[in-house]
Amino acid sequence: MEDRRCVALVAAVVGAASLGAEIAAARLLAPWFGASTIVWANTIATVLVALSAGYWVGGRIADRDPTLRGLCRLVLVAAALMAAVPFVAGPFLRVSVDALETVEAGAFAGSLLAVLVLIAAPVLVLGCVAPYAVRLSVGAVDEAGRVAGRLYAISTMGSLAGVFLSALVLIPLAGTRRTFLAFALALALVAALGLRRRLAPLGPAIVALLMFLPGGTVKETEAGRVIWERETEYQYARVVEDEEGERRLELNEGQAVHSLYRPGRWLTGNYWDEPLVLPFAASPRPPRSIAILGNAAGTVARAYGRFHPATRIDAVEIDDELSDVGRELFAMRAPDLRVHDADARPWLRATDARFDVIYVDAYRQPYVPFYLATREFFALARDRLNPGGSVIVNVGHPEDSRALEKVLSATMGAVFDHVARDPSEAVNTQLMAAEVPLRSATLRAAAGTLAPELRPVAHAAADRLAPALRGGRVYTDDVAPVEWLIDASIVQVAAEGQR
Repeated sequence: MEDRRCVALVAAVVGAASLGAEIAAARLLAPWFGASTIVWANTIATVLVALSAGYWVGGRIADRDPTLRGLCRLVLVAAALMAAVPFVAGPFLRVSVDALETVEAGAFAGSLLAVLVLIAAPVLVLGCVAPYAVRLSVGAVDEAGRVAGRLYAISTMGSLAGVFLSALVLIPLAGTRRTFLAFALALALVAALGLRRRLAPLGPAIVALLMFLPGGTVKETEAGRVIWERETEYQYARVVEDEEGERRLELNEGQAVHSLYRPGRWLTGNYWDEPLVLPFAASPRPPRSIAILGNAAGTVARAYGRFHPATRIDAVEIDDELSDVGRELFAMRAPDLRVHDADARPWLRATDARFDVIYVDAYRQPYVPFYLATREFFALARDRLNPGGSVIVNVGHPEDSRALEKVLSATMGAVFDHVARDPSEAVNTQLMAAEVPLRSATLRAAAGTLAPELRPVAHAAADRLAPALRGGRVYTDDVAPVEWLIDASIVQVAAEGQR
């Protein structure tokens, strides 16, 4: 009876570790490959394949050595493999990403390979536990169904606990790496209970010691020092400061900068400057109100407070920790600034406010939230505009790739009468849409009324402003294959680079 209780405990902990590792694995991959449905599909598929292989192998091993010690030895092996994941993840994933830059492969192949190597081995060993536990618990044929059903129920409840424990407690509070170590420690503890040997506690002791090692950053940087980093509820984030005091907010992959702060300066020389002047292509007067969807640490909001102090600014950012770091490290201040910690589209749907400008910068390279790239979203944005108002979208894309821009142009064109483009950077295009004509001449005429620092920005934007590209497909809430589109663009650019 005591052995059966131990087996049931092992089944519960293994269930928790299996699903907890799956959640943590997707989080581990996000800084390198994004958190798209494709990456999630790869993660889930790999876990299912590994578990299936483990079930088959575990059944064979259980028949050869049907003992509690044999089961616990397997669990101890799984604990060791899981504890190794956070230590090999960084170097391996860095090699994977570098390989993607030089071969014809998209994030699909890269993320699948990463998950296979990182978590397939421990999950396969964990899969061996289910048939092993049934083999040890069934005493007679007439109780086989009842015993198997009880063990699978216990294991499933453990899986449920593992999902919520990793997503709501461990990852936000301890970080992704220590989440793996916490589940490894739990596995080692239940294995030690079953082994009952003098050396058995060494496994849990070693894993526990590993949990106290410094976590470090997900990626090293050679362009300054990391002055702040955090595993937030949504992503890995860090702030890098260089020798001149310039600060950059980097999210996830660390290649794209999402906010920029230069002491004593408000213009960046980058795409954040464009929303300060582009609204004048639709109207000669400064915007009375602007909603910034995807505020990050507030680069655009801060500049609006400087150059358009009378504008009411509603800055929307889903990650409240980015808003906090914006106030602390990026001087995010303005005379009439309101910061909302919310998801952009639900917030826009719920608000009763109307805006002269809605600026959308919630796209995290290389992937974009599909629900911010659909006809229904832009219809909602149009309904929240004042007469003569405009929507401006920052479109990040691989260099020399126009597929995403064409899709968004077509989708915005299905809602608005006028759509224009400002190819401000090699990897950033500003798309602008309104019910009124968008004219370079209007923007150029308004340039003389702007602050002296803004006038060159306005003239340069007026020179670039052009009609939207044609040929894209209109995306809807029902069909918006953003991930496939961007993966195809990455593959195409990589292939052209090899020619």
